[in-house]
Amino acid sequence: MVSNSSAALIDLPYVDDHLVEPGTPFEMWDGELVYVPPCDAPHGARQAKLAGLIEAHLAAEFSVACELLTRTSKIDDIAPDISVYPTAPDPVTGRRQLQQIAFEVASTQTLADAGRKARKLAGRGVRRVFAIELRRARVLEWSTDLDDWAQLAAVGDIVDPVLSVPLPIAPLLTAAHTDDVVARALIAKENPEVMQYRAEGEARGRAEGEAKGRAESLLSVLAARGIVVDPASRLRILGEHDRAQLERWLARVANCRTVAELLAP
Repeated sequence: MVSNSSAALIDLPYVDDHLVEPGTPFEMWDGELVYVPPCDAPHGARQAKLAGLIEAHLAAEFSVACELLTRTSKIDDIAPDISVYPTAPDPVTGRRQLQQIAFEVASTQTLADAGRKARKLAGRGVRRVFAIELRRARVLEWSTDLDDWAQLAAVGDIVDPVLSVPLPIAPLLTAAHTDDVVARALIAKENPEVMQYRAEGEARGRAEGEAKGRAESLLSVLAARGIVVDPASRLRILGEHDRAQLERWLARVANCRTVAELLAP
C-alpha cells in the first residue's frame, strides 16, 4: 500500500496533490482532461443511500466521502463515487490518507469504465474497490489477480477492518428497508443516541403496561361491586396513564357508590 508518507520514496505524488481543480466536473485519465457529467437520478439516489449505509456501519476511526478526488499516479486524478479513508491525517505528513475502500455506482457508466478506475485505484494502494451495477442489479469487487470484476453473492455481507459491523450486500442494490438496515447497524454498534432512545422507549413501554394493569384492576373492582361503568368512563379509565391519578382511584374504589363519584375531582 502506498501512503502519503512513503510517496516521496517511490516518486509518487501525494493523494491530495491534484492535477484538476477540486469541485470542478473534471478528472484526469492517463494525462488527458476528462469531463465527468453529473449523475442521473438512479445513480444519484443510489449513491446517497450508499453513503448513509456505509457510514452507519463504519468503525469510529474512519470517514466516508462522496466524489473524493484522489491522485492515483503522476498522470491520473480521479474521484470514486464513495471513499472510506482514515479520519486521522497521515502521522508523518499531516495530510489526508489514502482511502482504504471505494465504491463505484455504474448506471450510465459502463462496467469497463468503472474497471479502468478500479485498476488505477488498486494500483495506488486502495485495498478494495466495489461496483454497484444498477442495470443488472449486482454488486462486484475488483480482483487484481483476475484484472476484472468478480460478482458477490447478494445474500452475503462485506466484512472489512474499516467496518464496525458487517455491511449486508442486498441493501446496496435497493432502497427498500434501508432505514431498517441502518437502525440495526447503529444498535449493533451501540450508538449512544440510539441506545438512549431505545432505553426511553422501553421505559415508556413498561410505564404504559403498568398503567394498563392498574386500570384493568380498577374496572375489575367496580364490576365485583356491581357498579355500572358507562362506555365513556371506561375509555377514560383505560386511557389514563398518570400513575398518581390511578393510585387515587384505586384508593377510592372500595368506598365509592357510583363511577361518577370515583372519577370526581
